[in-house]
Amino acid sequence: MTTPTESATSAGPRFDKEALLARYRAERDKRLRADGNDQYLQIKDQLAHYLDDPYTPRIEREAKTDHVTFAFVGGGFAGLVTGARLAEAGVTDVRIIEKGGDFGGTWYWNRYPGAQCDTASMIYMPLLEETGHMPSEKYAHAPEILAQCQRIGKQFGLYDGALFHTEVENMTWDADRSRWIIETNRGDRFTADYVGMGTGPLHVPKLPGIPGIESFKGHSFHTSRWDYDYTGGDPKGALMERLADKRVAIIGTGATSVQAVPHLAKACKELYVIQRTPSSVDVRANKPLDPEWFASIATPGWQKRWLENFTANQGGDLAEEDLVQDGWTDLSRRIRAKIVELPRDKMTPENIMTAFEDSDFEKMEEIRARVDEIVSDVDTAQNLKAWYRQLCKRPCFHDSYLQSFNTPGTRLIDTDGKGVEKITEKGVVVGGVEYEVDCIIYASGFEVGTEYTRRAGFDLTGRDGLKLSEAWADGMRTKHGIHVHGFPNAFFVQPTQGANLISNVPHNLTEAGATIAAIISHAQKKDAKEIEVTKEAQDEWVELLLTGVGRMIGSPDCTPGYYNNEGQKAGSAAKYNVGYPAGARAYFKYLEDWRTSGTFDGLVFR
Repeated sequence: MTTPTESATSAGPRFDKEALLARYRAERDKRLRADGNDQYLQIKDQLAHYLDDPYTPRIEREAKTDHVTFAFVGGGFAGLVTGARLAEAGVTDVRIIEKGGDFGGTWYWNRYPGAQCDTASMIYMPLLEETGHMPSEKYAHAPEILAQCQRIGKQFGLYDGALFHTEVENMTWDADRSRWIIETNRGDRFTADYVGMGTGPLHVPKLPGIPGIESFKGHSFHTSRWDYDYTGGDPKGALMERLADKRVAIIGTGATSVQAVPHLAKACKELYVIQRTPSSVDVRANKPLDPEWFASIATPGWQKRWLENFTANQGGDLAEEDLVQDGWTDLSRRIRAKIVELPRDKMTPENIMTAFEDSDFEKMEEIRARVDEIVSDVDTAQNLKAWYRQLCKRPCFHDSYLQSFNTPGTRLIDTDGKGVEKITEKGVVVGGVEYEVDCIIYASGFEVGTEYTRRAGFDLTGRDGLKLSEAWADGMRTKHGIHVHGFPNAFFVQPTQGANLISNVPHNLTEAGATIAAIISHAQKKDAKEIEVTKEAQDEWVELLLTGVGRMIGSPDCTPGYYNNEGQKAGSAAKYNVGYPAGARAYFKYLEDWRTSGTFDGLVFR
């Protein structure tokens, strides 16, 4: 049988495409499950302690019964950027409602050792130019990102009205007063002229539905609630000295585990890394940023230029220069280079897809070869190889993860796509073998494929009693991903039905925040009490979106994961989870022109 890496001709690609595709299909098929997203547990009832905040004590306070101009749900990047842009526009009466104990969103919760952004700091960290902060390294670690969130909150006065350790339970439109009524789990019942939703996709932890998960007698926690009291160490990477005599299992080998495992390998007496599907792990090449270099590029408007350059390098019309030079831009430029090699008369959709696949095959062969170069044990190396396209699952980049498996005491437990069989009082069972451990760490990620209102934790009730879950029952319908007909004065800050730029989500939020601030400024100048998108404008926008070809991330033939709804056939609603057909760069330009024109076509101000 032909091996996937066999070369057919000396001049051709150094792989057998059919053999690779066959291997990809086999690896996908063994991981397909009929239960899809239902394989995961919603954390509640007897598992609710996995949601406890280990970082900040809850402070008792009086319930709020007042009125604010703008109430925003979510204290992560979306809320911070929108709040900052509103403050710049003179709207200072902003109340951010956040279930965590501080600003930060996913960076408040994810303080596991080694946590860092996997998109370059210069474009990932918001409002760097406005705050005057220079990232310390190309890929900043979690403490620095959290500090930037706090810096934004302080500089723009967002702490003044913030409600932490607070969750919204109801949000209802009051048509008589043209305002929203917000009720929370802390007894608050206040009103707001406008509301914003920035709940994000990475804040509701999930657990694997492993039989016996509640029976384990040792210690356990989710990576987004890292228990440093148990492990020792700290988010800055200090040695977790309390694990020196501990046997630890970490379940999951996605992006979180890739970053945390090197720190665990240094600390644990024994570490079992339990894998269902290996991640693709490319070179990270992180490095400190040079202050002199930063000073030379940090001229007025520098971050906007960098954001636009990165986005251009993610699309079909690549910029001549690559300012960011990271794994994401390299991926896009590689694909583009393959496509431009095609003769003009061969530039068909089929040939373009073939060029994309060839580029991906070559890159994934490099990534698999890297495993062999680094990992000493042959069997372990084989099990760490990812057999799927790079964009089937979240691409990972790290320079210590693979090396961790050369550490004495660190062992990969590969489940051959099956996952953990069961959990006992003493440990985990894989393939009929029980591995006794003192601690289980769940690196099982977050709810992504569940309904928007489930992840938000509540349903919005708009005009005439319309629920958001009802409005979106057959699929998401918006204009720009921001406005929803039937929900006046409400703004949604997220990528879908806008740019849908996945490789640098903060760029989506930055543009949405600026747009919302411009709209509210316009409404205040007109003395308008209500802002709403017309049904016609919303329908036209959705129809435009559906003319696109979708995206190349997480197709049904990929190995299961959150990029492709765990391999399940997408329902009819999924077709609406798309972005602007001309791409992210064109969308951001369109949105900027739309908001600066002053007409705000499609919106009614009354």
